[in-house]
Amino acid sequence: MIEPLRDRVTEYAREVVAGKVVAGELHILACKRHLDDLEKSKRVDYPYYWDLDAANAILEYAETLTILEGTAPKQLKLIPSQVFDIGATMGWRNKNTGYRRFRRRYKSVARQNGKTFENGILLSYIAGFSGYKYGKIFTVATKHAQAKLAWDEIKKFIEADKDLSDWFKIQEYKSYITCKTTACTIEALSKERSLDDGFRSIASSIDEIHQHQDNSIYKAIYNGTRALNETLVSMITTRGSKLNSFCKEMDDYCINILRGTAHAEDFFVDIYALDKDDDIFNSKNWVKSNPFLATTEKGMTILQTDANTARDMGGSDLRDFITKSLNMWVNNADDAFIDVEKWQQSGTNKTIEDFRGRSCWVGLDLSSGGDLTTIALEFEDDKKFYFYSHSFMPRGRLEEHIATDLAPYDLWENMGLITVTGGQSDYKNDYKFIIQHLKELQETYELTFSGIGYDPHNADGILSDLETFGCPLMMITQSARFLNDATVDIQLSCKSGLLEYDKSNELLTWSFTNAKTVKNSFGEVKVDKEPKARFKRIDPVDACIDAHTMLLKNREEPMVDVESEMDKYLEMMGWNK
Repeated sequence: MIEPLRDRVTEYAREVVAGKVVAGELHILACKRHLDDLEKSKRVDYPYYWDLDAANAILEYAETLTILEGTAPKQLKLIPSQVFDIGATMGWRNKNTGYRRFRRRYKSVARQNGKTFENGILLSYIAGFSGYKYGKIFTVATKHAQAKLAWDEIKKFIEADKDLSDWFKIQEYKSYITCKTTACTIEALSKERSLDDGFRSIASSIDEIHQHQDNSIYKAIYNGTRALNETLVSMITTRGSKLNSFCKEMDDYCINILRGTAHAEDFFVDIYALDKDDDIFNSKNWVKSNPFLATTEKGMTILQTDANTARDMGGSDLRDFITKSLNMWVNNADDAFIDVEKWQQSGTNKTIEDFRGRSCWVGLDLSSGGDLTTIALEFEDDKKFYFYSHSFMPRGRLEEHIATDLAPYDLWENMGLITVTGGQSDYKNDYKFIIQHLKELQETYELTFSGIGYDPHNADGILSDLETFGCPLMMITQSARFLNDATVDIQLSCKSGLLEYDKSNELLTWSFTNAKTVKNSFGEVKVDKEPKARFKRIDPVDACIDAHTMLLKNREEPMVDVESEMDKYLEMMGWNK
């Protein structure tokens, strides 16, 4: 009887989720995602399947490699977390095409835990054994010396193995490796040397993205893969201290993928880090961010020494220990607008159809320069608040944002969350579409608008159209003093389970998780983006707060119908006879 193949990837994932392995929340979620997807793959409509043979093939390849570094060569033996990350990356396939599912990969882990080493395994395997001919493979970083780290790992694997030495040609002087059997090439590129747009790579390693000033390197590589049936852009990093950075933006996006508040089926994510409330000086927690280093006596000695220095010295030593050894963001102030878990719990299957014939408040956030414009409707439902939102963007801006942002605007357009107006040369929102959408909502669902709150910026050209709805209008001053009550009330409603929204509205969720709170000198708050985080848009949040401001102001004192009050005044004076 032939024994079934061992599935080391799934075995490990089950142990982590069952609590048999000490792990941080985000790594547990990565393992749970794999297990959940295995269940989904049993459905006919789920587009991916788990190919155990494909996963085992790269694991077997990895464990035939030899490690030259050290006093003597030794056979490579993957630790369980590496088995999971490498095997899961390569083992998931598309049911219709057979191509690999994951085109992007993000792994964040503390330093000296083998992340660059892993990319060397992945890229050398794809170059020689993926079946692709004449493919280009790159190791990429801001500095050439950094870009060469993954390239050097591949070089060392080749030099340590006679068969690989026969299959690959190394040209050290130009950081170039050629696979003789497939004609695939592996080249080290950097922003300071040779890196530009137009690269069409079947695989790339992008190293230490916490050092990247912006997303230009990632976009130059990723945008060049769009026409390929199969590719892998593998980003590896240890977290840093710059919160206003591309790395932090990517990290936040990947956390949302793990938590299910963002959906990117082509993106493998794993993050090894201590949890928010962990004692950073408790050595039992260090394995969460150091899956390799914290399992060796030498590694624990290094970590303990660094911890002692950090405790004694504080300042930059403490910051370095927290970021580099524990893989945690430093100075991450607790300024998030909402608790992500509470927000997830607020998602429902309700849609605007469930509020047919009801009254609601309207919030309108008008963009400047043609970016995202959003309308929000707020319904009161048995002491709960339900938000509906829909956004608009001109086609020209959409194309720009797809090229520069991490957000999947094209997917959201297909999901009906964004109405895209005009053609590729249009960069300014046509507000007629917004008015038309409001009218269609009102007519289709027999809604009564109790009032419309609007951001005064760019509103002059739309006021006369808003007046046709026959409800009170209010200019919502975008100051902390004016918005404080609505902002705080939405926060508390979310915490208390009194807020609801359609959980399929990914754009609304993305916006709420992007929003931060800022205070004025009186301690009053409003929402804003992180400084310089221009790609993290919060327009749907602003629209919801505008609607909620209308609701609260109306509770405080009934809104005045100016025309009715004027008629009463004229009649009292005897002037309207």
